[in-house]
Amino acid sequence: MPELPEAETLVRGLRPVLTGRRIQQARIHHADVLRVPARAFRARVRGRRIEAVTRRAKNVVLVLDDGVLVVNLGMTGWLAPLGVAGRRPPRPTHPAVTFRLDEGRLVFDDVRRFGCVEALDPDEWGRRSDALGPEPLSPDFTIPGLQAALGASRSPLRSWLLDQRRVAGVGNIYACEACFRAGIHPAQRAHTVDEARARALHAAIRDVLGAAVEAGGTTIRDYRNADGEPGTFVRRLQVYGREGEPCVRCNTAVERTVFGNRSAFFCPACQPAP
Repeated sequence: MPELPEAETLVRGLRPVLTGRRIQQARIHHADVLRVPARAFRARVRGRRIEAVTRRAKNVVLVLDDGVLVVNLGMTGWLAPLGVAGRRPPRPTHPAVTFRLDEGRLVFDDVRRFGCVEALDPDEWGRRSDALGPEPLSPDFTIPGLQAALGASRSPLRSWLLDQRRVAGVGNIYACEACFRAGIHPAQRAHTVDEARARALHAAIRDVLGAAVEAGGTTIRDYRNADGEPGTFVRRLQVYGREGEPCVRCNTAVERTVFGNRSAFFCPACQPAP
């Protein structure tokens, strides 16, 4: 958390106010969110113009006139545009990096500081992006491609979905929800998913992510959009975080299991054990 829908929602809020803005300087409050020394980071972004605001996987990507600024939100990250085009979101409480712009400021706020801010050259970012899997809401995410990739792995399906080299942007919330919608137990081995289930899974991934984007993402505790508002998809979660509650389809109690050091939620009746 945040996952693809949360990053996409943030990007859609930032794009109209940041595109064309120029970074005058960067103030580093906590250098542990950087991957290079603070001095080098400040030099890479100083004076750069923001040409585009986009997303890749769970990353917010600011395309600069020379280089790329990549922000991974981690567990609790948020990008707040303060005084940019009149935006007045709540004041960040745990700023890690503040970018002073030619109008207002952009603050990367991160309570737990598991997020990351990187200034990369285009080749570095190209290699990083190429190592990620297809975007699940794009035409590159196909049923044959999904089935072939599943067939080459013996990982539990939920763990397979969390691997960003397989499908970009899916995290634990939407992996659990997609498995439920497709009727597949999260611990089923990827290579045992047959063609019919692969088709169902493909549709489920696209449907749940699309619906979550429309709802502005899922806020369980920390996530906020560019205006500081929570996402509302939490009201539509069918299994994630609902241990002991009745299944929305069959009334069986939702269960929780742990593998790969992560909780997975499922309905034992709708998603029988493999």
